[in-house]
Amino acid sequence: MASDNESDAELDENYYTFLNLPRDATPEQINTAYRKQSRIYHPDKHQDPESKKKAEMMFNRTKRAYEVLSDPHQRAIYDSVGEKGLKTEGWEIVHRTRTPAEIREEYERLAQAAAERRLQQRTNPRGNITINVNATEIFTPYDESDMPRVEIGSMSIAQSIEAPITRKDMIIMSGNLYSSNGTGNGGFMIAGRRLLNKGFLEVCLGAGNGFLLGLKGGRTLTSKVTVNGGTNMNFQENGVIPAVFSTLAVQLDKHTIGSLTLNAGPQSSMTTQIDHSNDQHTISTSFVLGTPHIYFTMSYTRKMLDNEMKLKLATKVGTFGFLGEYGVEKKVSKYSSLIATVSIGVPSGVILKLKIIRSNQSYVFPIHLSDEIVPAAVFYASVTPIIAWFFVKKAIMDPMEADRKNIEVERSKRQNEQRLMAKKLEAMAAIHLMQSTYNRILNEEQVRKGLVIKRAIYGCIIEDSTQFKPEASHDVTIPIQCLVRDSVLQLYDSSKSDLPGFFDPSLGDDKILRIEYTYNDVPKTVNIKDNEPVRLPG
Repeated sequence: MASDNESDAELDENYYTFLNLPRDATPEQINTAYRKQSRIYHPDKHQDPESKKKAEMMFNRTKRAYEVLSDPHQRAIYDSVGEKGLKTEGWEIVHRTRTPAEIREEYERLAQAAAERRLQQRTNPRGNITINVNATEIFTPYDESDMPRVEIGSMSIAQSIEAPITRKDMIIMSGNLYSSNGTGNGGFMIAGRRLLNKGFLEVCLGAGNGFLLGLKGGRTLTSKVTVNGGTNMNFQENGVIPAVFSTLAVQLDKHTIGSLTLNAGPQSSMTTQIDHSNDQHTISTSFVLGTPHIYFTMSYTRKMLDNEMKLKLATKVGTFGFLGEYGVEKKVSKYSSLIATVSIGVPSGVILKLKIIRSNQSYVFPIHLSDEIVPAAVFYASVTPIIAWFFVKKAIMDPMEADRKNIEVERSKRQNEQRLMAKKLEAMAAIHLMQSTYNRILNEEQVRKGLVIKRAIYGCIIEDSTQFKPEASHDVTIPIQCLVRDSVLQLYDSSKSDLPGFFDPSLGDDKILRIEYTYNDVPKTVNIKDNEPVRLPG
């Protein structure tokens, strides 16, 4: 999927490894690890300004890790979706006894809501451009000797902007233009909306085809029932034209909603509609009784989530005639989709509708291919979008996607280079602060002939060799010795690069930790894979 994704490639914090704890650490283990590291990094333990500054940085990291892991709610979020989950707004409304799967679902919902808010800030205007194309002469020419003409039959543009004033108040401005056969019209409307307890109220004023004054509102009556309605007064030269509308919607079950809509005005109608939707499909049926037509519609949409695609079938039958429709919607990026639909009916004929959706903007191109049901028009309307899609994908979209990925990789590298440099400086600061603790533990272990770390190196080794790459490794003797407790070293199954005093010297490459030590004055050497747990002496 293309373009619109923000990078998630930035390195994440591993609080468990930083405190050298297993993922299933008990509250007692967390408290013990916190106290142990606090004794090393607490600013009050260091006197000179440079050391105190380094200590404040390390102590803040230690305190942050402890705050997350000691709080069951934050820890559950962190265990499920990582550090990024803790930065997501809205967790205060999440029940604290949810399962990891429910927490992940909630994170995805909140992340999507945050992305939509960011998108709304960037692309606040909502718009639609529709260009109707008349291409009927291609399949039913008026004159066989002339070149078929393709004409723009009409064009319409609509745009609206929502401007929040307060948390509950919003101004909505919208306008539209329409042109057909050399004539046109347009209109402008401004509305004020206020959110109320379980509902909203909106007042609107408009101009265009006469002055328009409107009032509408809505309210949630129960957890399953909502109602909205309103009235419009259109002041024209020949009088005032009133209109009243109302909708009652009922949640029939978890996936099904039923609604009844009444419209009273120049074209009065009553509509009954039932919508059923789940992860696999959507089914919608409606019956409209009104003027000038009575008709029944039914549509089925198959959701192919793995392919980011939807297939749609629809039919419409009534006093106007009948209409059959089939089409496909393909998601081409996070906020963009392409839709191609073929409509076949009487008296409309054959129409190919192409639609491009980009965020809150849509561009629609209905192409009228024939006034009657012509097999050739149906065939080309069905085949042409498929051929065009594969051509555009191979010639334009795939190269653009490859370029985007290359740019994203480079951006990620730059982000992580800065982060890795900060981690390296942090590791050097941690080693500096560990010096007195290292000397104390080393002396204790030497006296008891316990676990004495002679040398420890972390990094990448040269291929077909046992030697470390100088530019991709660093000495971690002091941090490893400081992790020894009562002649025992315990490391858990996570990347060693998140341990205090460590940093990743070569992002993305395989690394090992080599420890040369003595126990009971017996020298030994062990090589440990980056994510491999170890307990010494073994």
